[in-house]
Amino acid sequence: MASDRRTLLADAALDVLADEGMRGLTHRAVDRRAALPAGTTSAYFRTRAALLTALVTRLVRLDQAELQTTAERLAPIRTSGELVDALVSLTRQRLTGEGRRRSLARYACAVESVRDPELREILIPRENAGREAVRLFLAQRGVPDVETRTHTLLTCVDGLVFDRLVSGGEVAREPLEGLVAAALR
Repeated sequence: MASDRRTLLADAALDVLADEGMRGLTHRAVDRRAALPAGTTSAYFRTRAALLTALVTRLVRLDQAELQTTAERLAPIRTSGELVDALVSLTRQRLTGEGRRRSLARYACAVESVRDPELREILIPRENAGREAVRLFLAQRGVPDVETRTHTLLTCVDGLVFDRLVSGGEVAREPLEGLVAAALR
């Protein structure tokens, strides 16, 4: 039960952060969101740092699971158009519904991680099937320094998601086409 309770609290913390921002993330706010008695969050996560660590760990697990599932549904990427289609789909996932909520929380935690090496270590991009699909696509085309190009491409896509999260709207296809073309040069 303790593990389930910790997950419930981490999910509630993620929701609080998405809705209220970093300043709104308190033990009491998480208790309320989880519909648990006052003091429950504090009993499981004594400090704000412990709460943030649990939240970020949960966020990364959810993101990794989503990327794995998405990559498993995709056929191997054969053309730059198919890669762009996959990136369009990813950006939509990150800007709508639960993906939007996780994006809001992820960026708030990224800013917080500037001053917290432990959070930064948890947030470092992980290997996943989506990243591997991009790496494989670029490698099959003989792109030099595949690791750097994969990282740069996905970082730029992340920047476009951040821009649309702040400004509203979707990520247009054209910038994604340009990023893929640049990665292939």
